[in-house]
Amino acid sequence: MVRMLRPFTRAVTYTRWLHLLVAIVWSSLWLFVDEAWWTQVTAAVLLGLAGLVPVTRVVEGFQARLLLIGRRQDGESGEIVTTPSVTWGDRGRTVVWLEARLCLGWIVAHLSVQLPLLAVDLLTTGLGLGPLADGFVSVEENRWWHAVLAPVPLVLCPVVVVWSGHLVTALAKRLLGPSPAERMAALEERTEQLLERTRIARELHDSIGHALTVAVVQAGAARAAGDPEFTDRALSAIEETGRAALEDLERVLGVLRESQKPVSSRPTLVDADRLLESARASGAKVDAEVTGPVDTLPGPVSREGYRILQEALTNVLRHAGAVPAHVSVQVTGDTLVLAIRNPLTDPVPGPGRGSGLRGIRERAALLGGRARTGPDEGGWQVHVELPLS
Repeated sequence: MVRMLRPFTRAVTYTRWLHLLVAIVWSSLWLFVDEAWWTQVTAAVLLGLAGLVPVTRVVEGFQARLLLIGRRQDGESGEIVTTPSVTWGDRGRTVVWLEARLCLGWIVAHLSVQLPLLAVDLLTTGLGLGPLADGFVSVEENRWWHAVLAPVPLVLCPVVVVWSGHLVTALAKRLLGPSPAERMAALEERTEQLLERTRIARELHDSIGHALTVAVVQAGAARAAGDPEFTDRALSAIEETGRAALEDLERVLGVLRESQKPVSSRPTLVDADRLLESARASGAKVDAEVTGPVDTLPGPVSREGYRILQEALTNVLRHAGAVPAHVSVQVTGDTLVLAIRNPLTDPVPGPGRGSGLRGIRERAALLGGRARTGPDEGGWQVHVELPLS
C-alpha cells in the first residue's frame, strides 16, 4: 500500500503535471480570439512549424529535463538531449513531440477539472440537492447511491496525474532522446575516453615502473659494492632517472587536468639513447644495434616503440638483473622490428603473464602489429613487429 502511494509524495509527479499544463497555455489563448474548431487546428499547425526550427529541440529538451526528470534522477537526464536538431529526422521527432504533448496536455487538463466537478455532482445528487457543478458529464437524477460513487472521480484524478506523467516522460525520452547518429557519436567519445585512460595507465606503468626498477637495482648494487665512487655514480643515475620519471608524471597529470589538450612531448625512439644509458648505469651491459631511418618513423609507431623498448629493458633489470642484453632496432620497408634478448639467471617457472609483457602485447596489437615474448635458446627474448602504415 505504501509503495502504491509513494508516487503521490514525489515532487516530480506534480512537475510533470505542470509540464503538461504549460503545453496548452498558449494555444488556450486562441479561445479568447475565437472558439471555433479551426482556431485550435491553426494553433496545432503553427506548433508543428515551430518544431522544424532547430533551436526548438534545445528549449524542449531543457524544459523536459527540468520538469520531467527531476534532480533525484539525474542519471536519466542523458536520455533527453539539449542540442539543436541536425537532421530532418530530429526535426520530425520534435514536431511529433510538440503535437503529442499538446494533445496529452489538453486531455489531462480537461480531466483534472472535470473529475472533481463530477465528484461534486455525484455528491449533491446523492444528497437530493441536484447537480451544482456544470461538468462535462451531467448528472441529472437524484439517486442515493450517487454519494457512494462520489469518491471515485477524486481517486481517479491523482491516478491520471501520475500515469500521464509517466507517459509524457516516456514520450520525451523517445522523441527528444538522442538519434542513432548521436548515440554512435557518444559511444565513440566514450570509447576514446576509455582508450585514453588505458593509454595513460600504460604510460604511468612504463615510465614510473622503469624509474623505480632502475632506482632499486642501483641502490642494491651500491650497497653491495661498498665502493664510494660506485655509490656516487649510482646516486647520480637514480637522480637522473627520478627527474625523468617526474617529468613523465607531470606530463601525464597535465593531460588528465586538460582532457582536450593534445598529447605532446612524448618520447620517441629517437630518444632511445637515454633508455640505454639508464640501463647501462644500472649495471647492465647493453649492446644496441640500430638499422634504418629511425627519425622518419610515424609518430605513433615511434612513441609506442619507445615504450615497448622501455618496458623490455625494465623487465631485464627487474627479473634478470645486471646482465648483458642485446637490443636491435630495425626499420625495413614498411615494418619496425624491435628485438631485445638477455640471458636468464634463474629458470623460467612458466610463460610470462605479467602486466609488463601484457602491456607490450597490447601496444603492438593497437598498432596492428604482433609481439612474441618467451624463452629462446637459454635466454629471454622480446620480438615485436610494428607496421609503419
